[in-house]
Amino acid sequence: MVTTRNQDDVVQTHRAKVLVNASGPWIDLVQEAIDTPDALHIRMVRGSHFVVPKVFDNDHCYIFQNADNRIVFAIPYEEEYTLLGTTDRDYEGDPGQVSITEEEVDYICASVGNYFNRGVKPQDVVWSYSGVRPLYDDGAKSATAATRDYVLTLNDAGPPLLNIFGGKITTYRKLAENALKKLGHGGPWTAGVPLPGGDFAVDGRDDVLRGLMAAYPFVAESWALRLVRAYGTQAALMLGNAKAEADLGMHFGATLTAREVDWLMEHEFATRAEDVVWRRTKLGLRLTPTQIAEIDDYMKAAQGRDAGD
Repeated sequence: MVTTRNQDDVVQTHRAKVLVNASGPWIDLVQEAIDTPDALHIRMVRGSHFVVPKVFDNDHCYIFQNADNRIVFAIPYEEEYTLLGTTDRDYEGDPGQVSITEEEVDYICASVGNYFNRGVKPQDVVWSYSGVRPLYDDGAKSATAATRDYVLTLNDAGPPLLNIFGGKITTYRKLAENALKKLGHGGPWTAGVPLPGGDFAVDGRDDVLRGLMAAYPFVAESWALRLVRAYGTQAALMLGNAKAEADLGMHFGATLTAREVDWLMEHEFATRAEDVVWRRTKLGLRLTPTQIAEIDDYMKAAQGRDAGD
């Protein structure tokens, strides 16, 4: 049994057979809230990236080894851009307020300038993002040296509590398998199971693209490519029985329609415009602030209608 208090100061009691603390950089706060004995802790490390107009004209990814033994990478991004990163800095602030610093921007710019003929400057940055890595605190002397392995601990002296330290998007399915194994359930199965929309051959993207364009002739190739990259075979499920672009509802710009926003709200837990344009589609690179505000208004209205139902 766990008691929580929300932002409106409403107390709620939840009952479950086991509690899984997968709260990322807030894991220590959750442990404190439920009074976990012999708690292990995390080391919060800030990683920052930014996006600039294309630095090179091929589709290769590059990894640089810096003099400080850290690596920086350059990756083709959203057709017209290059993604540059990353940094490793210990972080002690609010994980919800993390952002890139001038020092980090300068560091990445200098690193890129050491390897490419065309350098980048802070004024070239069109978008940046930062996150807090909730690394298991193994006592390493520096953020760079801290372990990237995830650590699972199970406290079953009382009500079972599974704490998850660390983890990355590249290992999350294996982590989930091991979490179930820690609780005495399941086994390895995810390696051969595709993610939603990924049920096609590794080299089969072009076949999916051609099929989508044949089924929806009004969808231009660049638009169809974006949908296939984002949704795979589920792009057709999202477009449904549309016969023309007008059937997809309001057009917000950059090929984003109300039909897609509705899909993201229903299937991918989007609640605000920033969820759609940055966390799901990256179309914020191509939309104006006014267009993004229109998406926010649309989503608020849709949520109001749902609440009324």
